[in-house]
Amino acid sequence: MLLTKQNIRLFVISGIIILLLPLLIAFIEVSISDKNAVVFFEGYPTVVSITLLSAYIVLFVVLVSFGIYKLVQLIQTTLVLRTEQQKMELQHLQSQVNPHFFFNMLNNLYGLVAKDTEKAQALILKLSDMMRYSIYDGQQTSVNILQEIAYLQNYIELHTMRYHKKIDIQFHTDIQDENATIVPLLCIILLENAFKHGVENKPEDAFVHIHLAVTTNEIYFAVTNNFDAAALSTEKGIGLQNLKRRLELIYPKKHLLSFDKHTDVYKAQLRIQRTNERN
Repeated sequence: MLLTKQNIRLFVISGIIILLLPLLIAFIEVSISDKNAVVFFEGYPTVVSITLLSAYIVLFVVLVSFGIYKLVQLIQTTLVLRTEQQKMELQHLQSQVNPHFFFNMLNNLYGLVAKDTEKAQALILKLSDMMRYSIYDGQQTSVNILQEIAYLQNYIELHTMRYHKKIDIQFHTDIQDENATIVPLLCIILLENAFKHGVENKPEDAFVHIHLAVTTNEIYFAVTNNFDAAALSTEKGIGLQNLKRRLELIYPKKHLLSFDKHTDVYKAQLRIQRTNERN
């Protein structure tokens, strides 16, 4: 007979009834008689008593084992569903990163096309390279740290080409392990914010200093920029919210994202433990 859900349910209900039947009989007998207690299997032959008792023990063990099995199955199903939900959420967050960045860049290119066609064409080529990385490499679970550095350098070059003002941009790297990997498009959000809220609003003396280091234990990324306090926007974009949630999903309890602001200087720091990568 096939173990359908209906058959399993019938077996469980029948087993529970059989286990509770002696208790029910004892309760009824105590209730309608002057007895203070009931002795099970009283008057039964020893063989019959042992057989019935063994059957009840076996049935009890089977039901308890089945209950534990179903509980474990439920926990596993819940974990699988939770993992799938996190994957779907992560994919959704990932899909927001690229449009968020490219939307801002296309807006900047729109005004440049009429002013400087040659520079606009060069920017479009650079932007196409970045889009290629975002579409293909950006959809992977992880990329080599050197690929992410190249993407950040392209971003910096792209901004350097489009500005008509002098900007102090420094990008220092200290890579002790070139085989290190990182989830793509994490650092770009912090770098983009430095340009958007710092360089964009500073008519002169703007600077962006970037430091990326990889050790055997962690990946460290920091961006320091100055800003015009009078022009600082209080509007909260989706970039940082997206980054925080992605870090929670990908590096739970293995990352530290911090922000410091002193007068007109802002510093964002991200530390990621490499324990997941090595395990």
